[in-house]
Amino acid sequence: MNTPLYAKKDTNARIVALSRDPGDPADPGWHCLPSDAPEVIDFIKELIGQDRTDKELSDSDLSFVRVLEDVIDLLIQRSIILFTDLPLPAQTKLLQRRSHRSQQQGLQLLGGEDLMI
Repeated sequence: MNTPLYAKKDTNARIVALSRDPGDPADPGWHCLPSDAPEVIDFIKELIGQDRTDKELSDSDLSFVRVLEDVIDLLIQRSIILFTDLPLPAQTKLLQRRSHRSQQQGLQLLGGEDLMI
């Protein structure tokens, strides 16, 4: 079934928004298109690709935060910087993250197959 969609286009005639609702009839910016129109499919593919890129970047950010924590800990251990040199909000955040990570590691150790009773 080819459901009609309503597309809003920019000045270059590229789709910038899609809707199932025709919107305000007084707004001439919306055009009815078949859902299988090539430009509709391209717009959706672009959105999906952007979501995937955003998720990959977000996942990368999370792992990079852990790397930064480890680097900060290493700098402190080697007395290159002092923990107290860091701004108070950074100290607080690092202490919270250390606490969460140690709890997580403790849970993994207790649930392992090598648990001795």
